[in-house]
Amino acid sequence: PAGTEPDESVHAFVHRRFGREVADIAVDSLCRGVFAGDCRALSLRSCFPALYQAERRRRSVLLGLALGPGKERGAESGLSRRARAERWSQWSLRGGMETLAEALGAFLRPRGVELHCHAPLRRLCRCPDGRWQLTLADGTLMADHVVSALPAAALAEVLPAEAEPLAQELRHIPAVSVAVVNLQYEGVTLPVTGFGHLVPSSEDASLLGIVYDSVAFPQHDGTRAASVRLTVMLGGAWFRQSFGDPAAVAPALLLQRAQAAVREQLGLEPAPTRSIVRVHQACIPQYTLGHWQRTERIGQFLARHRLPLSLVGASYAGVSVNDCISSARAAVGQLLGDT
Repeated sequence: PAGTEPDESVHAFVHRRFGREVADIAVDSLCRGVFAGDCRALSLRSCFPALYQAERRRRSVLLGLALGPGKERGAESGLSRRARAERWSQWSLRGGMETLAEALGAFLRPRGVELHCHAPLRRLCRCPDGRWQLTLADGTLMADHVVSALPAAALAEVLPAEAEPLAQELRHIPAVSVAVVNLQYEGVTLPVTGFGHLVPSSEDASLLGIVYDSVAFPQHDGTRAASVRLTVMLGGAWFRQSFGDPAAVAPALLLQRAQAAVREQLGLEPAPTRSIVRVHQACIPQYTLGHWQRTERIGQFLARHRLPLSLVGASYAGVSVNDCISSARAAVGQLLGDT
């Protein structure tokens, strides 16, 4: 039967529609890979809106997904059409994804755009003339309109006192920490090929999954000899119970856990020739039950007070890179009067 509640957890929805095994294993693993989160706490309506709408529109989830929303696809760029025609599942750049940000900076600076790198925002204040004063680590700026891609909790801490109701809503959007361990092995081969694998929480809560980087992009291996590059993802919603405080965890502990996972699950016994351990604190927002109501209240506050503030980034309407690009384009379109 179709759901009647305005929201439900991803696990509850899949259990109801497809059975416990699919919910406990397949969808549990999927949510750990996408959100580093617990499908029992995540909102179906906010995390997988297509599934939510499909059930309510057609009553059949599969039929609803097959028929789509009934809207014509907007105009596509040549690159988008090529990606669709060639069925790209992922893409990268020869020099790594960092080169995209570097190219953007090189394009913008000669065109009069000021870039303040490594200058955290300390305070955001509204001036009597309606403009914003931004206090940065390296000085102050004045702006007619602010487009914030800060995580919700970080933005909440820099808002002025008169925006406290907005700050309270932002603080209720939690985020989880993820340890990313990059490993490179020389003179070995993987026993399997593919993008990687995910691990359900019932099997090992601390290990989210392993990405086989060398399979997807062997061009980045950086060596002519047989080499395997892997990315091990740890923690997420289970970080504290598995490793303790993300700000204090020892990198050696995370490296040891990652190596053990590779040894146990992929059979790679040698020690890696290269390793990088990074803990990304509060890096992935969690769209828990009622997230759609929080984002509605946030939008209503901005509209009611006519704040020249646009919110983009992963905290509101999708955590993927594609989602963030889409929300940013929409925000700029509204500023320019295109929508």
